[in-house]
Amino acid sequence: MIKYQLNCQKCKIEFDSWFASSKEYERLKNKNLLCCIECGSNSVEKSLMAPNLSSKKNKLDIQENKKILEIKNKLKEYKKFVEKNLDYVGDNFAYEARSIHYGGKKRKKGIYGKASQDDIKDLSEEGIETQALPWFEDKEN
Repeated sequence: MIKYQLNCQKCKIEFDSWFASSKEYERLKNKNLLCCIECGSNSVEKSLMAPNLSSKKNKLDIQENKKILEIKNKLKEYKKFVEKNLDYVGDNFAYEARSIHYGGKKRKKGIYGKASQDDIKDLSEEGIETQALPWFEDKEN
């Protein structure tokens, strides 16, 4: 499909129209089957149009989008691994991490959950190792 901007020579309006190909446009034009959408005149000509070519910037955008998609897919895999192999403790992450560290609380699995930046900083100062993960909900993808 190709879109041309057409000009009516009689009423001077411009309008767009789609054609199966440039040859199809020429065939319809030669048979006087093109007409103005406003006045019905057959004095319709196509105007010069800039082609929509892919530029270097578009190629870079496509490559960038592919990289972003790859990263998102890796993050999804990592998220699934964490959810499958660790226990979710929700907003109690800092409390649970301290319980394990100081109380010797034994767990079969590691934990993951939510913590503020201040909680993470405090845990680090106490010698409790944590790792922040880029986390997003599946509906954001």
